[in-house]
Amino acid sequence: MRTMASEQLKPTLGTLHLWGIAVGLVISGEYFGWSYGWGVAGTLGFLVTTTLVAVMYTCFIFSFTELTTAIPHAGGPFAYSWRAFGAVGGMLAGIATLIEFVFAPPSIAMAIGAYLNVRFPGLDPKLAAVAAYFVFMTLNILGVGIAATFELAVTVLAVLELLVFMGVVAPGFSLANFTRGGWAGSDHFTAAAFAGIFAAIPFAIWFFLAIEGAAMAAEEAKDPRRTIPRAYIAGILTLVCLALGVMLMAGGVGDWRELSNINDPLPQAMMAVVGADSGWLHMLVWIGLFGLVASFHGIILGYSRQFFALARAGFLPRGLARLSRFRTPHRAILAGGAIGIAAIYSDGLVDLQGMSLTAAMITMSVFGAIVMYIMSMLSLFRLRRSEPGLPRSFRAPGYPLLPAIALALALLCLAAMVWFNPLIALAFVALMALGMLACGVSLRYQGATAAPGRA
Repeated sequence: MRTMASEQLKPTLGTLHLWGIAVGLVISGEYFGWSYGWGVAGTLGFLVTTTLVAVMYTCFIFSFTELTTAIPHAGGPFAYSWRAFGAVGGMLAGIATLIEFVFAPPSIAMAIGAYLNVRFPGLDPKLAAVAAYFVFMTLNILGVGIAATFELAVTVLAVLELLVFMGVVAPGFSLANFTRGGWAGSDHFTAAAFAGIFAAIPFAIWFFLAIEGAAMAAEEAKDPRRTIPRAYIAGILTLVCLALGVMLMAGGVGDWRELSNINDPLPQAMMAVVGADSGWLHMLVWIGLFGLVASFHGIILGYSRQFFALARAGFLPRGLARLSRFRTPHRAILAGGAIGIAAIYSDGLVDLQGMSLTAAMITMSVFGAIVMYIMSMLSLFRLRRSEPGLPRSFRAPGYPLLPAIALALALLCLAAMVWFNPLIALAFVALMALGMLACGVSLRYQGATAAPGRA
């Protein structure tokens, strides 16, 4: 008979590991994806968008950390919304988080294939992307301690490589290059630039997307009420500095338009400065892969814990909550991988708004993230009122102002994304409806356990 102990994750992670997970989940966003924002907003317009989104994320993380430390649960946002709003709230946040974490890895895997294709032009990027899934699903199954140590190592290398990139291209930086046509192709602010600022929101969010996934390692953290705040605060500061530095440097070394619709903007930017045969370029391609690998590997950890938490609570088939002999949710890892591989091979079969597959999956993932951010901030306000006695070792500074700013900006981002991406918005709503239907059917036949912290 399965016992509760057989569905409990083992706490092994310290502050440094959690920082590695928080930054590693996101750092691929500094290597690719964001440059699509230049295509709609220009460099200056996208700088405005990125600043707005950076403010939202900073306010969000300082507020979200209160929830993470008060309710250290593998379900993360699902658990907070479940406790605050009941089963329906849990479903909304849980399915939105799954969409975020399941659709981000295929786009990262495709970027891994694109980076490898720079070095091996005969290599099929899709084949490389699928191979990446098999390698890193296996690593995640082998144990969270091994996975987190690997994540920390590749994250440190990826951060160092971004600093090297900025240093190498700095001599070729020109402010005139960065600002030329920077307002959606014009040298002056126009109505098109204003629209572009909002249309570029998904790609600015990609700079920071999934940092909240470290919350899903909360059950595996040692002393989460102390280690998680340190990891989150250090993580968001690291990412804001890297995002602004990489964007400014890449945009100032040549014609930024040439980088605005590709999956490998950093190698191409460096090539413009040092040439195609430079050792620096080869190093960027190889070490740059670590940034993509760090996020890819970390998000696999994130989606597997979300599947695991939903299944353990009865919202999905309980078989997905089974743990391997390494105490990892192997079935949940494989389930998300199957969806991701199917998404990779849907390229050319599905056309949403004329976007590339990578851009479409990024946008879909961001829809999930924004809905989850909104639910998390609403949960924070609700739990402050309904459970004032809940132990809170970390309290959101400036409450209620910071969470209110995060909530208002998240709502603004959601409205802008729906306006500029109506077909993807409809697809997202359809996926949400299917996911909630699946949760409803599962609950009907299995029943739910109690919300975290409640009998």
